[in-house]
Amino acid sequence: MRALIFDRPAPDTSSTRVGQLDAPDPGPGELTIDVRAAGINFIDVMARRGDPAYASAWPFVPGLEAAGTVRALGPGVTGPAIGTPVAAFTRAGGLAEIAKIRAELAVPIPDGLSFEQAAVAPGTLTTAALLVRQAGHLRPGETLLMHSAAGGVGQAVAALARRAGVGTLIGTVGSARRTAAAEKSGYAVVLTRGDDLADRVRVVTNGRGVDVVLDSQGTEQIGLDLDLLAQGGRIVLFGNAAGAPLTDLPAGRLFAGNASIGGFSMSSMSVRAPQLIGDALRDALQLSADGELDLGLIPVDGLDAAGEAQQALAEGRGAGKYVVRL
Repeated sequence: MRALIFDRPAPDTSSTRVGQLDAPDPGPGELTIDVRAAGINFIDVMARRGDPAYASAWPFVPGLEAAGTVRALGPGVTGPAIGTPVAAFTRAGGLAEIAKIRAELAVPIPDGLSFEQAAVAPGTLTTAALLVRQAGHLRPGETLLMHSAAGGVGQAVAALARRAGVGTLIGTVGSARRTAAAEKSGYAVVLTRGDDLADRVRVVTNGRGVDVVLDSQGTEQIGLDLDLLAQGGRIVLFGNAAGAPLTDLPAGRLFAGNASIGGFSMSSMSVRAPQLIGDALRDALQLSADGELDLGLIPVDGLDAAGEAQQALAEGRGAGKYVVRL
C-alpha cells in the first residue's frame, strides 16, 4: 500500500515522502479500513518536528483521523461489517491507503455525509466535543476564550459552545488575516495575540475575565492564561503545539485565583477509555449529518499533496481544515 512517511525529524517537508509499505493485518480487537479521506492535523507537524512522544519510531506514518470502508475484522471483532463506511480515530497511520485501528474507535458514517466530511470528525470534531462537554465542563452563560480560534478545533468549539449555551465566545488568532475565519465560525470577539491581550480581554469582559480558557500551546503561555481568568476560572491544556518544554505550574497563582488547570489528550483517552471517544465521535458525526457542525474544508487530492498541506498548516496558511482525498 502507499503511505505518507516521515523518515526523520525535520522542520519542513524535506523528510516527507510517499512510499510503499506492507498492508497491515488487524489483530485482536482491531479492524482495518480502506481509507478514502484523511484529515491533516497539527499533531502531524509536531510528529514531523520530532517533538517528544508524537512519533513512536522512524520512519513514521502520520494521520490520526480517517474515513473509509471496513476492509477486515480482527479476532473477536463482530462489527462494523466489512464494507461499512466508517470514520475512525487512528492515533497514527491514517495517511495511508489502509489503516489499522482499535474497533471501538471506528463508527459508522450516517447517511448524507461524504468521506471528506466524516474524515474530520474523529480528531477535530471529537476533540472539540470532549473539550466543551467533558474537559472544560462548560456551563450556560459562562465566558469562553479559545486560543487558535480560526483552526479546525477552534471552529468546532465555537459551534458546540453556542449549542451548549455559553454566554460570550472570545477567540484569539496569531495574525489579523485569520480574524474573519474565526468570526465566521461564531466568535463574538476575535483578538490578535499580543502583549496587551490580557488588557483587551478585561475590557471585553468589563474587568471580570473569562471562566474557561482552552489552550493547545502547552504551558508556553500559562502565565497569560492565568491573567485572563476570572476568579474560580479554569484552564484546559490540550496538546503542546508550541513544542516548548512543559514547565512547572505556578501553584501560588492557582491559589490566588481559585483557579484550576486540567489536561486533555485524545491519544491517552483512546488507550484508557476508548468508549468515550467512540461515543463522542458518534455524536459528532450525527451533528454533522444534521447540519449543526460544518467546518470549512480545504480538500487536497492524493497522498502526494499531504506533505504540503501539513506545511501550510505549520505556517498558518489557509483558514479551514485540510483533508486529503485518496
